[in-house]
Amino acid sequence: MTNMTFEKALADLEEIVAKLEKGGISLNESLALFEKGVKLARFLREELDKAERKIEILLKDEKGGLKVEAFDAERAGEEGAGEAEGSGGGEDDTPF
Repeated sequence: MTNMTFEKALADLEEIVAKLEKGGISLNESLALFEKGVKLARFLREELDKAERKIEILLKDEKGGLKVEAFDAERAGEEGAGEAEGSGGGEDDTPF
């Protein structure tokens, strides 16, 4: 897959999935589309792996060690919203 971009491969894969879901195509065509889809999926996984490795390099600390942090989409959206949540002010966590 020379000169294939991530975005193009993703669009092609989505098109293949739509065709397979729609049906009405021969078994041979379905198999050919499936094979192409698998190749595209592998290409996309490789591209995502490369991007992840680049991000890890960028996140290395000054001593060369990785500063690994799990990404939490909910927490990322709440940053700067205050830290009142979860601080029970000394109260216990029982619901009653």
